[in-house]
Parts: sequence; C-alpha cells; structure tokens
Amino acid sequence: MNLNSVVGFDWDIGNWPKCGKHGVSRPEIEAVFLANPDVYADPNHSLDEQRLRAIGQNKEGRYLLVAFTIRRKNDEWYIRPISARYMHKKEVKNYE
Repeated sequence: MNLNSVVGFDWDIGNWPKCGKHGVSRPEIEAVFLANPDVYADPNHSLDEQRLRAIGQNKEGRYLLVAFTIRRKNDEWYIRPISARYMHKKEVKNYE
C-alpha cells in the first residue's frame, strides 16, 4: 500500500476535532499530502494498525507534522489523519 493508491481523506467527528485543536485546517492537512511529503513509520502508537507520520509544508512554508493511517473503505484506500500540528523551530532545524 502506498500513497499513490489513495483516493481521498477519511474525516469524521472521531478524528477532525483532534486534528484541528492545534489550529491546523483540513485544507492545510490535505495539502501536505498533495505535495509529496516525507513519510515515516510511527510504530510506537498503535498495535492494531500501521501508523505513519507525514512532514510537509503549507502554502506559507510553515512545516506541519501529520500522524495518520491508511484505511480501506468500499474497496478504496483513504488517508485518515489522526493528529496534526505545526512543527516547533527545533524540530524544523533537526528535520532540515
């Protein structure tokens, strides 16, 4: 399974409030994935499903970190964001 097989995003009341609590909008989160983010495994957060982290930038160049999983619904794959936030200056420096 790779991001090229994904057809959209899985948003609902279970994940949107957690993603939005840090001031990141849905369009910003979705834009991260449309701009070929760096994706890393996040094995410490779930035993039930594969968790991943995406790092990318919004239109203003500010870095975002998005924790997500990929879920299958009706024979299609969707990105399900779990949490999202702007990266701290120290994180950006280490990333760059």
